[in-house]
Amino acid sequence: MLIALGVSGGIGAYKAVEVARGLQKRGHDVAAIMTRSARRFVGEVTFEAITRRPVISDQFARGANADIEHIALATDISLLLVAPATANVIGKLANGIADDFLTSLYLATRAPVLIAPAMNTNMLEHAAVQHNLQTLASRGVRFVDPGEGFLACGWIGKGRLAEPEAIVEAAERLLRPVGSLLGRRVVVSAGPTYEDIDPVRYIGNRSSGRMGYAIAAEALRRGAHVVLVSGPTKLEAPAGVQVERVRSAVEMSRAMTRHASGADAIVMAAAVADYAPEGGAASAKMAKTDGPLDLRLVRTPDILAELGRARGGSATPLLVGFAAETGDPRPRARKKLQSKQIDLIVANDVSREGAGFDTETNAAYLISADGEVELPLQLKSDLASKILDRVEVMLKAAAPVR
Repeated sequence: MLIALGVSGGIGAYKAVEVARGLQKRGHDVAAIMTRSARRFVGEVTFEAITRRPVISDQFARGANADIEHIALATDISLLLVAPATANVIGKLANGIADDFLTSLYLATRAPVLIAPAMNTNMLEHAAVQHNLQTLASRGVRFVDPGEGFLACGWIGKGRLAEPEAIVEAAERLLRPVGSLLGRRVVVSAGPTYEDIDPVRYIGNRSSGRMGYAIAAEALRRGAHVVLVSGPTKLEAPAGVQVERVRSAVEMSRAMTRHASGADAIVMAAAVADYAPEGGAASAKMAKTDGPLDLRLVRTPDILAELGRARGGSATPLLVGFAAETGDPRPRARKKLQSKQIDLIVANDVSREGAGFDTETNAAYLISADGEVELPLQLKSDLASKILDRVEVMLKAAAPVR
């Protein structure tokens, strides 16, 4: 298959050389497209030596067919991969600006698009960049989430280009999808939510996000298009998963409601804080006093119940909830199943050794209207597989693949 590899101007451009080599090892032909800024970091001759093709860098190169070359390539490619993708290029793609070969190719092609962002942490977190990423995601663009570590600017944080092998694996998964959930769209929430008291303090819980991330990874392995809505966590998302990061219960509620449209299944694995300070967080740090602190708390949105009400009598999306309890979780889980109008509850006793928050293992009951199944203590990755086995059975009964 022919892959167009777009390289934009960031220090991560040197990794794109290994991406090109990795794609070739998987049997793909690679056509490199370099922006003007990219050529400041890596020379064209490097990519030409690896791809054995001329590098495309000028939208207005001389020649009889140069002015329509992006149209010809747009028709021939099986995938457009942009790695690294800077904030500038992401903004152009999101807003339909076509002022060079790469951005023109994006508008002209109907091939799948995979983007590997790379930039300074503050740039990545800026509202404008996040809006552009969400715009592209809503159009079906897939992403390889950037990693954390030392950045070229000297900072330590999120924004480093994903490793070449992860990018190649994500591209391969898009080009040769396989699995029992192929054609399905699965939305997963994971991790805790933090409800800010002031700029320093917050209300939260001990969730690490491991269970939700394991479910997202397993759904991806089975061929699903996976959206992962993640609260604060140190975990790295699997390459190829569409990630939206949130902090509070309100933010998670908005994200889950938005992504629920068109979903086949929603797995609400996040441990959402039940309460938040009334009136929101204080604008400045609250001074410590010798006396007690009175803090009035109000309920946060019940996201799963809202999704159940919004679904009404429809069979989809299939709704899966979690019930983390201390002691036997089954009585409360059965009540939640009915009150929230959902299809399946994964209930576990977080006080049990090896099965609570921030562990590698878990044990649970799968409870539905048809009864319950006990799953013994096991790795969360194995438990995720068993949960999705049940989800697949229920999906087949509820609705065929669209």
